Amino acid sequence: MRRMDELKIDPAAMGRLAKALVFICGADHPTAVALKAASESGSQQDIAKARKLFLALKPRDRRAALAMLAG
Repeated sequence: MRRMDELKIDPAAMGRLAKALVFICGADHPTAVALKAASESGSQQDIAKARKLFLALKPRDRRAALAMLAG
């Protein structure tokens, strides 16, 4: 099993993840905003920022968002 800090997510998946986080945390949540920006720009800087914020989420919020992607 891969560790969460080793997880790589492509820009399209970041967009879907952003939508899941909007549902879970709200549209103005910094992580949802960062994931949306990263999915739209595709820049390495935006992706790194979004990844860092995603990993800083509460574990239950991360699991819920990832479960929405899988479901």
